[in-house]
Amino acid sequence: MRLDTTTVRLVLAIVDEGSISRAADKLGLAVAAASRRVSELEAQLGAKLFRRVPHGVEVTESGDKLLRYIRQIDTLVDRLAGDAQALAQGQQGRIIIGAPKAVVIEFLARDIAGIQRQYPGIALKVVEENSKIVQQMLRDKVIDIGIYEKKSGFLDLPQVPYRQDRLVLVYSRTHFQFPAAPVAIDDLLDMPLVSLGKGSAILSAVQRAYRSRGRHFTNDFLVNGFDTMLAFVRHGLGVGLMPPDVLDSFHPEDALACAELQGDWHQRSYVLSCVEGHAQAQTLQNVVTAMTASAP
Repeated sequence: MRLDTTTVRLVLAIVDEGSISRAADKLGLAVAAASRRVSELEAQLGAKLFRRVPHGVEVTESGDKLLRYIRQIDTLVDRLAGDAQALAQGQQGRIIIGAPKAVVIEFLARDIAGIQRQYPGIALKVVEENSKIVQQMLRDKVIDIGIYEKKSGFLDLPQVPYRQDRLVLVYSRTHFQFPAAPVAIDDLLDMPLVSLGKGSAILSAVQRAYRSRGRHFTNDFLVNGFDTMLAFVRHGLGVGLMPPDVLDSFHPEDALACAELQGDWHQRSYVLSCVEGHAQAQTLQNVVTAMTASAP
């Protein structure tokens, strides 16, 4: 099978854009050439990757299964280029770390700054994804180190404790009022709650809390980022959940407030797992040790 990097990136761009023409424009390709590349790849694979819909294309069921391998190829090519560049610059190696956004904001950025001071010869790359995808990337050896919420764990890999945090309720003072006492989960069951989406540790925590009360969590506002969550909260469309340090990082205006939550369902423990194979073993161990040494 012949599969060049341009075709790999084209397929992934089509998935992101939902359109062959927009993906071709993004990569500087003629639309006809892009369509031909997709057709030739589908012929080689013996399966359709995309089906046409009124406003573009969507991934087929077969395509969804094959995309996992195409993403791995893209990541490995990127890894090859990055590792080669690191070696050419005289660095000891490169480590790729996957972590959720909250972890990056609360802990990881500070840890990486410390590691770079301690090991200036190690190149570090961070991939920001939710706990589910971080574990998938670990499983596929796309990353070397993964940080994810322990209760969301499904991998059979050794886990090292990393950090802990908690969620608070974030709301608009203009649209909602809460007492000074911690808010019980029962008080949230019938409220519009804005949550991070599929695969996030926040959504998993909310779903577990609702199930403990015999309820099923459904909401129209599942978002991809805390910034989007705050946009909904500001306009009174719902209340949100996020760690207080993440809220502070957005420098919230006085109209936004937060309330503590009752119980322990909102407490979170993050763990760290690593996989060997791509990174130099001693370099990987140095980074893991540095990350866990500063953990409380």
